[in-house]
Amino acid sequence: MVQHTGTEPGTSQQGTVAPALRGAVTEFVRSRVIPYETVLDAGGEAAAAALGGLREEAKGAGLWALPLPAELGGGGLPLRAYAEVAEAEGASDHGPAALGSAPLLDVTMLARHGTPRIRDAYLKALVAGEIRTCYAMTEPDAPGTDPFLTATRAERQADGRWRLTGRKWFTSGAADADLVTVLARTSGSAGDREGLSLLLVPTCSTGFRVVRALPVFGATGQYEIALDRVTVPADHIVGEPGHALTIAAERLQLGRTLRCLRWLGQAQRAFDIMGERAATRTGSRGPLADHQLVQQHVFDALLALRTTRPLVHEAVALIDAGRDARVEVGLAKVAAARMLQQVTDSAIQVHGAAGLGPDTPLPALFRTGRAARILDGPDELHITSVARRVLRGYGPQAATRG
Repeated sequence: MVQHTGTEPGTSQQGTVAPALRGAVTEFVRSRVIPYETVLDAGGEAAAAALGGLREEAKGAGLWALPLPAELGGGGLPLRAYAEVAEAEGASDHGPAALGSAPLLDVTMLARHGTPRIRDAYLKALVAGEIRTCYAMTEPDAPGTDPFLTATRAERQADGRWRLTGRKWFTSGAADADLVTVLARTSGSAGDREGLSLLLVPTCSTGFRVVRALPVFGATGQYEIALDRVTVPADHIVGEPGHALTIAAERLQLGRTLRCLRWLGQAQRAFDIMGERAATRTGSRGPLADHQLVQQHVFDALLALRTTRPLVHEAVALIDAGRDARVEVGLAKVAAARMLQQVTDSAIQVHGAAGLGPDTPLPALFRTGRAARILDGPDELHITSVARRVLRGYGPQAATRG
């Protein structure tokens, strides 16, 4: 069992515990999670059983819920320390779920903004892996980049409860979730910049329905959901009514950074697969590793990895320090998504036809890289947002301040 606490020396980037912990997580994902990927990808009872077994193993190894609060049963690692193992954990899409860190965003949001009832009823069960959550923000008839157009409505009833009606899509994990946090309009009309709230909805509620799966390049995990006059207790609102976008921005900033860390882990995995192929595959003209064009792929992929990693960890450091990281998160998100697609594409090219088939994880990794450039905000959104924010520092007002 790996021994660690969130406050002991060595959990920082310069310490000695994080490398040992990273090694343990790397080995667990490599030897335990990755062999089950095909089963886990398929879903169903077999996947649930496999995931349950992996979770018990992770708990027994002292690797469970590393970044979640210790007082709730987690490992208590602060964000910067967890970032050192998040790459290794994220080398498989199923790593965070198997190791119990998947609910980090929900636990953080509900611990900070949930009512006492929410915190008492759900947080410990979330950290223990006994219940699952998901987050529903985007809608079929509104651009995901414009939450002001949210049409889902929540109306307060005479007894104080909320009644929700609307539809959401690309809601990750909705089919298996026990709770879903829903962005809904509690006042005003579509397009207003005020009046949006977050409500925590038990999926067993009458009127909640999973409409359909939304495969992303053939992969499952995303869903469209409907809420038909779903009644939610008054104390299941997250934060103050009308303040959803402040909470959502906080959540998105951390969520995008976590995704970047996991994409780094997946890109490193693709790079290692490419390196092994180049070093061991021999044709009539000798080993692939001796071919200059293969060497070009290796160099470009390594350069992408090495230049992206510092951007991501800079964003982590700023978030951990409670500072404004919007520029850094935007840069990291675009860079990491592009990098994962580039590195995986090079690995596929070095493999040839074998890189397109089912015998390597490269098609799945490439699919993740391509989807990454749209999910959690398309590249264009981040490019525009970062550029506008940076250019404000060069305008007339900036010159006057100088």
